Amino acid sequence: MSAPVVPLNSRGKLASSLPAEQLAEISSLFEFRRKGYSLDAPFYTDATIFKIDMEAIFGQHWIFAGSIAELPEPGDYITVDYGPYSLIVLRNDDGGVNVLHNVCRHRGARVLTEPAGSTGNLVCGYHSWTYSPEGNLIHASAPGETKFDKGCFGLKRAHSRVVAGLIFVCIADEPPADFDETSKIFEPYLAPHDLSKTKIAYQQNIVEEGNWKLVMENNRECYHCDGHPELACSLFPTWGLTEGLIPAHLEEVWDRNKEAQSSLEERCRRYGLPYEVVEELDTRIAGIRISRESLDGEGESFSADGRRLSKKLLGDLRDFRLGRCSMHLQPNSWFHFQSDHVITFGVFPINEHQSLVRTTWLVADDAVEGVDYDLEKLTYTWKQTNLQDKAFVELCQTGAGSPAYEPGPYMKSEYQVEAFINWYVQRVQEHLA
Repeated sequence: MSAPVVPLNSRGKLASSLPAEQLAEISSLFEFRRKGYSLDAPFYTDATIFKIDMEAIFGQHWIFAGSIAELPEPGDYITVDYGPYSLIVLRNDDGGVNVLHNVCRHRGARVLTEPAGSTGNLVCGYHSWTYSPEGNLIHASAPGETKFDKGCFGLKRAHSRVVAGLIFVCIADEPPADFDETSKIFEPYLAPHDLSKTKIAYQQNIVEEGNWKLVMENNRECYHCDGHPELACSLFPTWGLTEGLIPAHLEEVWDRNKEAQSSLEERCRRYGLPYEVVEELDTRIAGIRISRESLDGEGESFSADGRRLSKKLLGDLRDFRLGRCSMHLQPNSWFHFQSDHVITFGVFPINEHQSLVRTTWLVADDAVEGVDYDLEKLTYTWKQTNLQDKAFVELCQTGAGSPAYEPGPYMKSEYQVEAFINWYVQRVQEHLA
């Protein structure tokens, strides 16, 4: 019998322990947030608000943790850390995933200390308390103890979902129920790529000196995409713009984008692939935006000429020229699914001014490096783009710490940033209520 899912914080909300005056001040920041403008500086710099974020957002909602390609065999695991939490995500013998809090029930030691690996039972390195893959305590040396009940000291469990090969975790006692509805939206878009038949080509971890919300805001707009010259070779720089917002120097690009999108949609209809934009970033609890969009050049992948970067098609796809299936999920992830490879992005907050951004490139499990793909070419565009985004985020974090900072207006092309912030404010207010 597996250990039960245990509420993370049985002692109540952080907010309830704050002095009334401080709670009122924080609540007013949310209540009087000016719509259409960036957040006040404390949202990006204040340690107490960060703790509330960890409780209200990362402690209550479904979080992207990784992909099934990272756990190809039973016993394979990854550890996922964000804020004060550390989770073990472990492939079980049935092909599913167990999620366990990485905290020994003896004296709180970290049980698994590596970011990834393979294990049978889980053994704490401090006093050798040993747990099954389900989290049950199966061995604890207890000399002289006559009333020690191992059944009361299993690792605390969290909830998990595997959808289209993506792994999501939730540490709340009662996870938001609408994630199942959101899953039904995105699974048909992603399933044809079949992540169960992919492998990791490369994984990059970058620590950005920026609050997690600034990382997500930066991702939710392309107003800054002039700063991504490598990405602009394949991603149309008109992304996020609509008729009437196209500057003169991008009119030719806009026309080329429309023509490429029309051709892509015809191919999607031919192969029975969904491509329509679904955008509910702040109108549901598990906010989402997903679509299949054309790429420039050959329209196959994120390369200098838009050509494929791996010779192997994914899943049951029959055409390389399928652009990218792009998905944003609140609160911590975005994805690019191409016909030849997939890129997943997860944001894991460290503290109020640092965030880990984990990028993983997946290719077909029978693709051979140096034969079917060149690793440097496969990863080049997004390695460069990630470093550029890191610099942009850090500029904003530095600015938010200045006494001269005040919220500025979002442009029309930044409407998805506004949607993300609106979603965030709604969720925290619900938690504080």
